[in-house]
Amino acid sequence: MEYDGGAADPGKRGLRRELLSARRALTPDERAGAGTALAAHALLLPELADARTVAAYVSVGTEPATTELLEELRLRGTRVLLPALLPDDDLDWGTYTGPGSLAAVRHGGRMELSEPAGARLGPDAVLSADVVLLPGLAVDARGMRLGRGGGSYDRVLARLERAGARPSLVVLLYDTEVVARVPAEAHDRPVHAVVTPTGVRRFTRP
Repeated sequence: MEYDGGAADPGKRGLRRELLSARRALTPDERAGAGTALAAHALLLPELADARTVAAYVSVGTEPATTELLEELRLRGTRVLLPALLPDDDLDWGTYTGPGSLAAVRHGGRMELSEPAGARLGPDAVLSADVVLLPGLAVDARGMRLGRGGGSYDRVLARLERAGARPSLVVLLYDTEVVARVPAEAHDRPVHAVVTPTGVRRFTRP
């Protein structure tokens, strides 16, 4: 659910190009199958089983599909928050109540997103989340996540830190996107776990 943002770090740019190219090589059936397998592993996470509120996202393009995971969380009775992109690339939030609660929104010349059609809850709504599911392109052995450079989730993570909120941070990726190391900057924050189609890997929580 992130955009390319032309990040200054050339190492990040090059790695993003490689990872996006690999994603584009996947067939629609491969992406759908990955989403189904990923959802099955994610739903076994104790963090999600115990969560009252989960901040998630609707996958777009070649991202691992999140549709099944969102619906299963809803059917469990979990309150699911979904992002809506603001003009400054920050994120507002709304509640997911089923596929009919989503609306297609195009932001200028960028890709179309599925966003919550109901009332907006404000950027601080994410502070109520017990778990935040994050999009990304890669994660390394330290738990450092590589996003797509738009900065939306950097703002979310900074907001959580300022408020002293400590939800579980979980990134959803393909298996090949768990790598040895990604370039990191001072503002980058590690995640606590990654879920892929073949399982879960946890990182040391600070």
